[in-house]
Amino acid sequence: MTKLLNALTDNAIFAPLRTAVFRNLWLATFAANISMWMNDVTAAWVMTSLSTSPVMVALVQTASTLPVFLLGLPSGALADIIDRRRYFATTQLWVALNALVLAALSLTGTLTAPLLLLLTFGNGIGLAMRWPVFSAIVPEVVPREHLGSAMALNGISMNLSRVVGPVAAGAIISAVGSGAVFVINVVLATAAFTTIVRWRSTPRTSTLPGERFIGAMRIGWQHVMQSPRMKSVLVRIFFFFLHSSALLALLPLIARELHGAGPGTYTLMLAGIGSGAVVAALYFPRLRQRFNRDQFVAGGTLMHAAMSVIVVFAPNIWIALPAIAVLGMAWISTANSLTLAAQVALPNWVRARGMAIYQMALMGGAAAGSLLWGQVAGLTSVPIAVAAAAGVGPLLWLATRRLTVEGGADPDFSLVQPRDMPKTAIEVAPDDGPVMITVEYQIDPAQAETFAAVMQKTRRARLRQGALSWGLFRDTEAPGRYIEYFVDESWVEHLRRLERFTAADAGLREQRLALHRGDGPPKVQRYVAENLRSSAHWPFG
Repeated sequence: MTKLLNALTDNAIFAPLRTAVFRNLWLATFAANISMWMNDVTAAWVMTSLSTSPVMVALVQTASTLPVFLLGLPSGALADIIDRRRYFATTQLWVALNALVLAALSLTGTLTAPLLLLLTFGNGIGLAMRWPVFSAIVPEVVPREHLGSAMALNGISMNLSRVVGPVAAGAIISAVGSGAVFVINVVLATAAFTTIVRWRSTPRTSTLPGERFIGAMRIGWQHVMQSPRMKSVLVRIFFFFLHSSALLALLPLIARELHGAGPGTYTLMLAGIGSGAVVAALYFPRLRQRFNRDQFVAGGTLMHAAMSVIVVFAPNIWIALPAIAVLGMAWISTANSLTLAAQVALPNWVRARGMAIYQMALMGGAAAGSLLWGQVAGLTSVPIAVAAAAGVGPLLWLATRRLTVEGGADPDFSLVQPRDMPKTAIEVAPDDGPVMITVEYQIDPAQAETFAAVMQKTRRARLRQGALSWGLFRDTEAPGRYIEYFVDESWVEHLRRLERFTAADAGLREQRLALHRGDGPPKVQRYVAENLRSSAHWPFG
């Protein structure tokens, strides 16, 4: 076994498996993904027997993905502010209990279409809770140089499970029935829960009290909205899944038309998508030396659209299968490139929240696309709906072609010690605030435009770190004298921002210092808001 593991990890794509923690968590997630695919495939197939409406069939995928859109940010905030191991285990326990209820209803013959949608929605809640915390854990347990390979292995986990899960589900449905699939899901979900519980994570250390839930969500959202690269990634992933979800959502109906009414063809087509994705993921390290992330996204979008049209109009399974395998390659190439772009654009302290927002955009696009193209299929036909989605994909990419997810060198988010730590001559409680910070600069008027460009970057950086507001003022009596101000929510939030100071922040600080022409460094002052109503000098309190 050891020799086999060493042989595998000699390949660059498998290098992260040398890390025992990542290897165990990857296996647990692989089991969870198999359980998820078996559940979703079986639910979609069962729905075709409970209802013949294309809208109801498409709603199975909507019910599975919508919770991530609704609950992604709260889940990401929790994953950033509480113990990630316990939270990860709790999410998997939820999935296991949901699977248990679904299995009981199926075996007793009391499962209906509305109940199936409700429990699929419940399973989606588990996915919404689980995905952000696992995404945040991965960069903690693998070296930065192996992060791309770790992301590819996660793609292999998802897509290999896309092969194993549907094939196993199809075989079990044919031999025993759908109820047995739901029972096996309970076993797999429980096994994944046990593996996660056995993992011993390294506690995050800080002398500061934990973030508050609402504030953590605000800062997470604000950080992403002030990151140009993250905004580009969000637009790209939403648009990609808006059009690419059409084929997957309507695949049960495509399979029925293509090859009778048995579950075998649907299972085979899902396995084709997964197989193509796995093959593509194995070549990612080599391909990334030749193509950047923007090129992967552009090529993947066009290829996915072309293969969708071939699949939906294929006269038989022998033409559809090769096309759907290539479609799987295009799908994983685009999704993996965008996921990696999001990971490297986020520092560790906000990674779960940022990845949750990324997953919200992804699942929001998938849920909206499933509902949209399901309605189009209901009004017209399945081939027309898939062809329309295939046409929309390249058009959306063309309309946003200037957005980049590459953007030059990736930022360095390693922590560094800030130069200017606060000193206080008065007693300041952690919850005192808001706190206003002012920084005074003396700039050569000839460099005013360069300074403005640097301060625009500074504004985004301060707001990404959690500042409530930011501003820059010119002195009307002293040319070249500027005052920057920004406001933190409280004293503890001000200290927390300094604790998160990174090499990227230090680089931006050096750009500001290079433009400063004063006798000493820029003068920094801090002010804490005075609560006049509690002051003894306030005459109307």
